[in-house]
Amino acid sequence: MRIPAILLRLGRESSRKCSLTPLRDREDLPLTWKRHVPRRRVNVGEVTLLHPEGEPLSTADADRPLLVVDSSWRHLPGVLAEVDGLLHRRSLPASVRTAYPRKSTTFEDPTNGLASVEALHAALCLLGDRDDSLLEGYRWAGDWLEKNSAIFGERP
Repeated sequence: MRIPAILLRLGRESSRKCSLTPLRDREDLPLTWKRHVPRRRVNVGEVTLLHPEGEPLSTADADRPLLVVDSSWRHLPGVLAEVDGLLHRRSLPASVRTAYPRKSTTFEDPTNGLASVEALHAALCLLGDRDDSLLEGYRWAGDWLEKNSAIFGERP
């Protein structure tokens, strides 16, 4: 992984359930961890924000750090309202499919929702910076790679 990423976690989300937690101790990766606390501004600079309503992600976006917001879908607008910086919203292809077996009993899950580690991995693959080591510790890594092999190609 060469492209830096900022991982912004909603403070109230459980780190035990977070798909990014296995990356926490990876000092070999250019990851910056930030925690969102309600009513506190977070400055991220100029970034490529992974967002379902953005323009399609392209290799032209590889010169900026990625911003991955790790929160529930219903909290995303509130989190982003407290983020300062120049956010270039970019989306992943609709054909990317999650392997994470999620099921909300309260809210409808969006059809293009991904686990945060899946979103990070997908974005880096599409930017030409594939690093399958990001998936170490992710329980559904094999299913993720298999479901999306047409997009990302076979394992290197």
